[in-house]
Amino acid sequence: MKTYSPTPDQIEHRWYVLDAGGRRLGRVASEAATLLRGKHKPIFAPHMDTGDHVIIVNADKVELSAGKELKKFAYRHSGHPGGLTATRYDRLMAERPVFVIEKAIKGMLPKNRLGRAMFRKLHVVAGPEHPHAAQQPVALEVGERPAWTGFPEPPAPKVGPPTRKTAKAAPADEGDGSAAAEPAEQAAVEKPAATKPAAEPTTPVKEPAAKAKPAGKKPAAKKPAVKKPAVKKPTAKKPTAKKPTAKKPTAKKPTAKKPAAKKSEE
Repeated sequence: MKTYSPTPDQIEHRWYVLDAGGRRLGRVASEAATLLRGKHKPIFAPHMDTGDHVIIVNADKVELSAGKELKKFAYRHSGHPGGLTATRYDRLMAERPVFVIEKAIKGMLPKNRLGRAMFRKLHVVAGPEHPHAAQQPVALEVGERPAWTGFPEPPAPKVGPPTRKTAKAAPADEGDGSAAAEPAEQAAVEKPAATKPAAEPTTPVKEPAAKAKPAGKKPAAKKPAVKKPAVKKPTAKKPTAKKPTAKKPTAKKPTAKKPAAKKSEE
């Protein structure tokens, strides 16, 4: 089974009112954080903002248990050495009751951009009246879970001005038919009826009977012979190795010199 993940069209942010008068601070903060995150819905996903808007009234009447207003401090540091400031909760609740509830709820939300988006849906008012009556919020008791009513209805398709295509495709108005009959009557008046010339009598011409072909074997269709191009194989020329011719040394014969004949003395 695949993990379910809600889509944006399935998420609906509704409005609820919580009364913090006479309630414990931690209890009110945990209920508000649950509604802001959307953990009361079956489509809850930790990576998406599926929660609702929460309005908290009578923030100045919230209480702390076990005398924590005298023991609990809210700290703030300026960032400079020795810049730590501690404010006790009895003074903080008397001067800034809205900040007390916002600080408690913000600590229960994710510390990232998703948590900041959830925190923007929180609206805390010190008195009993709030300026969000136009949203028609539903009053809830601390610890009460709103009933799940299913996915929101899909929005109706937007109808824009008629275009040329829709104007052509629009059917004619149904009624007495006078509007549709007017163009037809005008066309009949404007265009005279075309008269067709009388057709001359023609004598039927007998077509010659087709000669019956003798039944025989159908001549076999000769398929044109496809001449395959002769592929000439390249002839590799072998290099002719020249044999070295050994030259024979010619032996020179010594020529014998004949002695010159001495002339006889006369």
